[in-house]
Amino acid sequence: MIRTAERLKTVEEYYFSKKLREVRGLIADGKPIINMGIGSPDLIPSEEVISSIQNSISEAGAHQYQSYQGLLELREAIADFYQAKFGVATDPNTEILPLMGSKEGIMHISLAFLNKGDEVLIPNPGYPTYTSVTKLVGGVPKLYNLYAENSWFPDLKALQQQDLSRVRLMWVSYPHMPTGATADTKQLSQLIEFAKKNSILVVNDNPYSFVLSNNPLSILSIPGAKEVALELNSLSKTFNMAGWRVGMVLGKSDHINAILKVKSNMDSGMFYGIQKGAIAALKSGEEWFKSLDKVYQSRRALLFTIADKLQCTYDKNAVGMFVWAKLPEGALASEEFIDNILYEKNIFIAPGTIFGSNGEGYIRFSLCVKVEKIKEALDRF
Repeated sequence: MIRTAERLKTVEEYYFSKKLREVRGLIADGKPIINMGIGSPDLIPSEEVISSIQNSISEAGAHQYQSYQGLLELREAIADFYQAKFGVATDPNTEILPLMGSKEGIMHISLAFLNKGDEVLIPNPGYPTYTSVTKLVGGVPKLYNLYAENSWFPDLKALQQQDLSRVRLMWVSYPHMPTGATADTKQLSQLIEFAKKNSILVVNDNPYSFVLSNNPLSILSIPGAKEVALELNSLSKTFNMAGWRVGMVLGKSDHINAILKVKSNMDSGMFYGIQKGAIAALKSGEEWFKSLDKVYQSRRALLFTIADKLQCTYDKNAVGMFVWAKLPEGALASEEFIDNILYEKNIFIAPGTIFGSNGEGYIRFSLCVKVEKIKEALDRF
């Protein structure tokens, strides 16, 4: 009898993988489901990006194995983007590593810096992959609480009172997923100070800085941050390229080299045409970002109306492509609440609990739904 690895007992199938299978089943049964649960951009990349990949496929070497570090031109485009948007200077030769999506980066970073039994600080609520990957590589998740009353920022003083001797990594995400909360320069400086004091590598997962955000920040803009910090970023949300799988990690050359050791044993480089398209995206002008925000602003206004219908409360200043809404007092538990809506109204909304126990009492709407569909959902309520 063939047995699976023991590590699989530490994780479950990703929630959206299971739930979307259920949703597809309802659609197959003829139910008119409106999916407001997942953050997969329904908009398309710019014409320049699409033209770039189309034109590149006939270039010499386009279909050969590519460098594990990606094209130098791509790394230079990332460096220029970070300098222009965040004021962060990076060396494209040693401090930038393109990735096949930032989810890949979470695995590579964990493999590069964690030994069995090492502890990892993980936000609650937060992206579920931080916990699952930590378990898969033999690490120990150590959840830290985030609460609305503290603007979804960790209580670093309380954390400092804990035994941190085995902590090697700390995952943060600002702008925060799923709540859309932001961190200012003072807060990011506090994170860097905390990381230095405890010899912890802090990783900021930063894919939402350019969606409905007027003040994009990088943790690497904090003086001295590169000594103890990495930053993950992605083209998925900002440039409507989720299916392209283009991400990046930036940081100190020693840290990048450690990740490259893992990555070079896991793949054989990113397709040339995708890299050329990514270069075009990173060179987009301000009009691109303004047009993106205009679409999401109109959608968010309608989703606020749906949240009002459900008697939820929410932060109008939150950024990113979701509306994180608190259920009214006395409401059902989050998963039961969204299941009722799914089966009574044929609308799928994500329950807050998939992001951790502190997500109980919350639901999350995605902005990746066309205005016409949002209006239809509003009519159903």
